[in-house]
Amino acid sequence: MIEASLNVLGEELQPCSHSPLTGFYRNGCCDTGPEDRGVHTVCAILTDEFLAMSKYLGNDLSTPRPEFGFAGLKAGDRWCLCAGRFLQAHEEGAAPQVRLASTHQRTLDIVPLDVLRQYAQDT
Repeated sequence: MIEASLNVLGEELQPCSHSPLTGFYRNGCCDTGPEDRGVHTVCAILTDEFLAMSKYLGNDLSTPRPEFGFAGLKAGDRWCLCAGRFLQAHEEGAAPQVRLASTHQRTLDIVPLDVLRQYAQDT
């Protein structure tokens, strides 16, 4: 079951991306629920630097995986990131920009709002 769809600003959660189709539930939004153990709630605008860091850490988001219907991501794509990975990228100086209106409020359990605001593209 999907949790209440509110963003970090306390407003209705806006879509993150339909192309590429993102979200734990692959509905274009960074919705979350009990099944989403990775907390895929941060709507990020990906950068080459972040994609390289993610690949180095074992989560290769840029290489196409046609067997899974995954075309691979590139800089400029919007994607629902795990909140913990976003916080790690922030600490490593490689965090991408975020869309606060499309970032689920559950993110605030892991990433402080003032940190998210540092990377906000929509404020």
